[in-house]
Amino acid sequence: MATVSAGILCFRRVDHGVEVLVAHPGGPFWARRDEGAWTIPKGELQQGEAPLAGAVREFHEETGVDVAGRNAVPLGTVTQRSGKIVHAFAVECDLDPAAIESNPVQLEWPRGSGKTIEFPEIDRVAWVSPETALLKLNPAQADFIPRLLRGVQ
Repeated sequence: MATVSAGILCFRRVDHGVEVLVAHPGGPFWARRDEGAWTIPKGELQQGEAPLAGAVREFHEETGVDVAGRNAVPLGTVTQRSGKIVHAFAVECDLDPAAIESNPVQLEWPRGSGKTIEFPEIDRVAWVSPETALLKLNPAQADFIPRLLRGVQ
């Protein structure tokens, strides 16, 4: 059975149009990866959890920002190359990337070493243009960008 995740594509209106918030995964595996490695803040749904509730919970866990109660526009789903299904919701919000506080995760690294390291699930976020987001985001998640633009213009 495929893993199911949900996330928030945060956007803000600026003089030149719209910017979207993208997140870079933390940890050694992602440290030197850029194009195609970024993501929307998202995570696995808990048993019986509605996608929007999971998206709001995960956004808070990964950024420290609570978007509960804000207007959330469904952007549909995508299936990543791994088979993971991702639900996304667009939420208009403006936040300071420097103020982001991501939850810590632990991982055995190097794999098979028996050593555990701890790092933030997201090591940084950035406001980028939709064009830049298309390059930086996981290719399947990039499909959310034109869906968002159709809904906000």
